[in-house]
Amino acid sequence: MPRIAEVRAPAEPSSPEQRARHVRILRAAAHIGADKGLDRVQMQEVAKAAGVAIATLYRYFPSKTHLFTAVMAEHVDRFGDTVGAPKPGTGPEDTVGDVLVSASRQFLRRPALALAMLTSANVANAAAVADAGRIDASFRQIVLRSLGIDDPTVMDITLVRLLMQCWYGVLQSTLNGRMSIPDAESDIRIACRLLLASRSNAAPPSR
Repeated sequence: MPRIAEVRAPAEPSSPEQRARHVRILRAAAHIGADKGLDRVQMQEVAKAAGVAIATLYRYFPSKTHLFTAVMAEHVDRFGDTVGAPKPGTGPEDTVGDVLVSASRQFLRRPALALAMLTSANVANAAAVADAGRIDASFRQIVLRSLGIDDPTVMDITLVRLLMQCWYGVLQSTLNGRMSIPDAESDIRIACRLLLASRSNAAPPSR
């Protein structure tokens, strides 16, 4: 399991050149992680592939946990940009189900990388790894937008949090070979219908 290095807080890129290096590092990590998996990724190899000094890599990402949590955060942000309008006639719960199934399929295209991202994000402490909170916030916004909720209640936030924890677990079980992809997608859709039925903008039950 990856260990978080006990060092100073990671630097944030501020200039265009720094942001470009940051992106190169994330792309290199994703490429190597997809090929080798988390345990076999070497930070020196990532630095070389990204064309940066090893000190630069560690300045932004003090550990593999920081690095692959950031890779996942970028992945989630890019996915959020692709989520379009719901299909006509599709209810909000099923719309979220479609979104999470689509996200699952993207993750499972590169299982070694997906496992590296999930493992890192699951052990990341939000106080030490800022991108862990970024992942949570991005996914929450994606789900709330798909539900058509602009002003969520405390219960809405709780339901979305429970749904995301369920989705993480289903995806992890699939990657570990304990669940088939069809079963995973069915479970995700059922979870969406059950957990989101009591959201704040749900239609009242008919009498």
